[in-house]
Amino acid sequence: MEGFLFQASIYLAAAVIAVPIAARLGLGSVLGYLAAGILIGPLLGLVGSETQDVQHFAEFGVVMMLFLIGLELEPRTLWDMRHRLLGLGGLQITVSTLALMGIAMAYDQSWSVALAIGLTLSLSSTAIVLQTLTEKGLMQTAGGRSVFSVLLTQDIAVIPILAFLPLLAVSRSEALVSPDGSISRVTDLPTEGHADTHGPAAAEAAFNLIDSLPAWGVTLVTVGAIAGIILTGVFFTRPVFRYIHLAKLREMYTALALLIIVGISFIMMLVGLSPALGAFLAGVVLASSEFRHELETDLEPFKGLLLGLFFITVGAGINFTLLAENALVIVGMALLVIIVKGLILSILGRLFRLRGRDKWLFALGLAQAGEFGFVLVSFSVATGVMPDAVAETLLLVVALSMLITPLLFILYEVISKRSVDTSIAPPEDEIDTAGPIIIAGVGRFGQMVNRMVQASGFDTVVLDHNPETIAVMRRFGFKAFLGDPTRADILRKAGLADAKVLVVSLDDQKSARALVRYARKERPDLHIVVRAHDRTDVYNLYQAGANDIVREMFDSSLRAGRYVLERMGLSEYEAAEAQRLFYHHDRKSVRELADVWRPDVAPQDNEAYVARAKELQKDLETAFLNRGEDDEKKSA
Repeated sequence: MEGFLFQASIYLAAAVIAVPIAARLGLGSVLGYLAAGILIGPLLGLVGSETQDVQHFAEFGVVMMLFLIGLELEPRTLWDMRHRLLGLGGLQITVSTLALMGIAMAYDQSWSVALAIGLTLSLSSTAIVLQTLTEKGLMQTAGGRSVFSVLLTQDIAVIPILAFLPLLAVSRSEALVSPDGSISRVTDLPTEGHADTHGPAAAEAAFNLIDSLPAWGVTLVTVGAIAGIILTGVFFTRPVFRYIHLAKLREMYTALALLIIVGISFIMMLVGLSPALGAFLAGVVLASSEFRHELETDLEPFKGLLLGLFFITVGAGINFTLLAENALVIVGMALLVIIVKGLILSILGRLFRLRGRDKWLFALGLAQAGEFGFVLVSFSVATGVMPDAVAETLLLVVALSMLITPLLFILYEVISKRSVDTSIAPPEDEIDTAGPIIIAGVGRFGQMVNRMVQASGFDTVVLDHNPETIAVMRRFGFKAFLGDPTRADILRKAGLADAKVLVVSLDDQKSARALVRYARKERPDLHIVVRAHDRTDVYNLYQAGANDIVREMFDSSLRAGRYVLERMGLSEYEAAEAQRLFYHHDRKSVRELADVWRPDVAPQDNEAYVARAKELQKDLETAFLNRGEDDEKKSA
């Protein structure tokens, strides 16, 4: 027991120390977990042979990840995305697999091993890439959306790849050639008892139940298991959830969620298949269930910890002796994978009309191998597809390519700054109308303002630099002009010299402040209404010269608060009065706090700001208390 607690403390301490450091450096959590494993394994030697046993348990994190991915993908959603998934994503996997397979065969690997290598290296790192895209704000770009489509295709493709790999299992007498040129026969592979220390939990029972089946028999068993899981998910899961719901015990939902994962894993192990296959399919079947969010909430913590533990065991199991002996060869292999995949992605990006920065993001963002490569390599060893020597080298190639990924994104940033965006943009409109009201930016906020003002009988001049937004406006019968509203010539053509009101609702805060500052300089008498993101943005816009500043969430938050008060027993009149009182007090507070706000100091570090905010909060509480006493006197 003491030994178990010591090992658990080592793994958890390594994760707690290494992962936050990696996140702060912008390297991503996956690389942090890998670094933690390398630290406690090859470098310090704090963990040893038990790492393989821990990996069996940790692989449930991979199973849970695929189950949660399935929950996010309703069959209808998959059908709607079929063209991009099968087109861009399908081509990427197919072409990359064939290219990498050809290279492996050129190095004297058998076709079955080469195909397994190609399939493994064709996948990219979902965890690293998605996190980086989100952190850098690139997810909504054309390149970012294309990257997401390919990653989604790859995540889905893991399932048929795991089902397909057993068909590549070589006969017991076939010889295999490792990267260093030595011959490794299947007799050199792990024995059945030793294979368990390398393969995932999905393969633990594989040799016992399907070893004697021919390839077509394995495929038939796979189809039967898939059909059974789908039918169970459709007809039996909902009644069970309703039965659990009647118990009104929160922990029963967690127990049922874990039962689904563990039960599927056990069933799939009995027929020699990957639990990930069944888990993903079960997730897709339950994606439209009313209990979907309960499952996500219950499994997310387990998935994160177990998946992190899995990556730690991978890092701890990296053969640094092999890396030291063949450093140039292995590093060269990792760079070759990145170059080959990058070239393929660049060609596909151009075929799918990605240009400039978007094409570079697409090519560099997906050029690495991914975390599922670790799973596929382990599974390939366990099912007899790949010998140990090849597998150890391939694990190093996958890990090194992932470690290089942050450098690829840095390279993208350098290229994007120096390159000219060659994407074809529609020409700006010739503005032939001037009006008393100019609306700069027509997102959700600007559209509502424009509709209300026009419905009241006033003419507006609507400007926006997004061609898609302008197209939507025109589709619904609203006149709008394509052009950058921060440009002086565009504003002059829109009638800035004679306008009465300028509405600024740009998403970019710096552009909004620059526009307000310019408009105030040109027209000191112009009334400027502007959207603000938060209080800090309010203060900046106030200094820039705006007249009316509307926080985008302020009024909706007040309405929500009023509904809460009504639900708690206040009458509609009392709740409306509370809303009105808070509204006026908060606007007064913002004006007063603007006088002590300093742009070079965070509000929480500004002593004068904090002190005045506390005083205003006490004033608000006093105002509400006095209002309550006045209401009591009136009712008496």
